[in-house]
Amino acid sequence: MPAEDFENGILPVQHLEQAIQDGVIAADHPVEEGQLQPASLDLRLGREAWRVQASFLPGQHMTVADKLAKFGMHKIDLSDGAVLERGCVYIVKLQERLRLPAGISAMANPKSSTGRLDIFTRLITDGAREFESVADGYEGPLYAEISPRTFSVLVRAGSRLSQLRLRRGISAPSDLLMESLQSTVGLVHGAERTDIRDGVALSVNLEPDVKSGMIGWRARKHAGLIDIDSPASQPVDAFWERVTPSDLTVGGLVLNPDEFYILASREFVTVPKDHAAEMRAYDTRVGEFRAHYAGFFDPGFGMAELGAEGTRAVLEVRSHDVPFLIEQGQTVCRLVYEPMVSVPATLYGAGGSNYQSQGLRLAKHFIQG
Repeated sequence: MPAEDFENGILPVQHLEQAIQDGVIAADHPVEEGQLQPASLDLRLGREAWRVQASFLPGQHMTVADKLAKFGMHKIDLSDGAVLERGCVYIVKLQERLRLPAGISAMANPKSSTGRLDIFTRLITDGAREFESVADGYEGPLYAEISPRTFSVLVRAGSRLSQLRLRRGISAPSDLLMESLQSTVGLVHGAERTDIRDGVALSVNLEPDVKSGMIGWRARKHAGLIDIDSPASQPVDAFWERVTPSDLTVGGLVLNPDEFYILASREFVTVPKDHAAEMRAYDTRVGEFRAHYAGFFDPGFGMAELGAEGTRAVLEVRSHDVPFLIEQGQTVCRLVYEPMVSVPATLYGAGGSNYQSQGLRLAKHFIQG
């Protein structure tokens, strides 16, 4: 069945535009053109934020406002900007809200730049029993849980930290589908073999970059403040240390607990124009660490026809509790592909992108050559 005829799948940008017109997606202020991506919508922070004691889920028949009345410690006005301190947990009401019809569900993930700054953020809805997922038929507000892990950040009403996808029907991508795509399109290349089980496996690259000689980046602790809305505003060396071959021990790289690393996949990734992909963030079967906060890969990512010459997946890696040895070629996460309902009117990178053809690319906030 051609992708254009799929009944179930991810809604492309032209369908999102229609959803806005139909009131499925509504907002306090009109949705801006820059919020619309090929297969997702950037979500904007509203004016109201709360510092809370702990992360929470409302649970069935409870609203986020009910929980905030119990756990909210301090209300913050984001109209003129406010600092979210590292190590603290905040709940921010978003400008967008949903009125989903039957058969249309939604899911959210951090934006790429959010993950690369080690900002842990998750979507919450009224009555939610899990994060990042919105059931079909939901009508109500959206909230973001935000917890900066490494750097304190300056945000304001309108800042964009997360993105939303809409899905029609139930999509259960099979290994057979991904094997077919691998053979016909080449979803990943650059490794000796491709492991497809519950998604396409991606492994870590610990070979030094030819130009820079680097393996990755390690975040500096107690660095300065980052304005989330100011690209190319901070010097790299004030926030990051270079990871080089001298940091390798026998067998690989030891990830120290409580430290944040930017590494790259060994494989080069392609997302065909009639599919979207999501990186699954954490799997205890591959080790006690989390890889890749930012989960969405849009149609067109890594496509040679759009000027991408070998695009690796950037891996945002943090070890849990104990030091963990990660080795060259070790599987760290899996990329799951889903069909689009139809090909997006605009593909990733067609109008320029910060991360197309990326290697060890830091967030856009840093001054990079």
